[in-house]
Amino acid sequence: MADVVAFQDAMRDNFCWGCGADNHDGLQLKSEWDGEGTIARWRPSPQHAAGPRHFLNGGVIATLLDCHGVCTAIAAAHRAEGRPIGSDPEIWHATTSMDIRYLRPTPIDALVVVRGTIGAVGEHGTTVECVLEAAGKERARASVTSVRVPDSWRHGSPA
Repeated sequence: MADVVAFQDAMRDNFCWGCGADNHDGLQLKSEWDGEGTIARWRPSPQHAAGPRHFLNGGVIATLLDCHGVCTAIAAAHRAEGRPIGSDPEIWHATTSMDIRYLRPTPIDALVVVRGTIGAVGEHGTTVECVLEAAGKERARASVTSVRVPDSWRHGSPA
């Protein structure tokens, strides 16, 4: 749909290497709602290769899963408060844990699709279950937990 705005494009001052719309040298992951879950589509380039040039680097895979999980948590928090992403006060999350399972190599010449579903929302953060697919097969799964962080954390004050 032409009127769908990716979560990352609605966030202000997002310089994340994986998903920041303001980081033009980054991966530029774009996530959106897909029913009750979320989806992102991303196309690898040759510079994203692992040791074997025909497979996607595992660190890039981890970044895609992490960014999609955190952005899904941020979008869900906005949705729960009944307001759009980017509205004041801003809501930001930071990853506290991520458990990744690499299931099979990811071909570098295939479109990557990442799907997310909210697993839990509670006192210890939001957990998003993510699946990374390419060429019609699951390639990796991750459970990404993130917590809401204050503006001071985001704007350069020490943690």
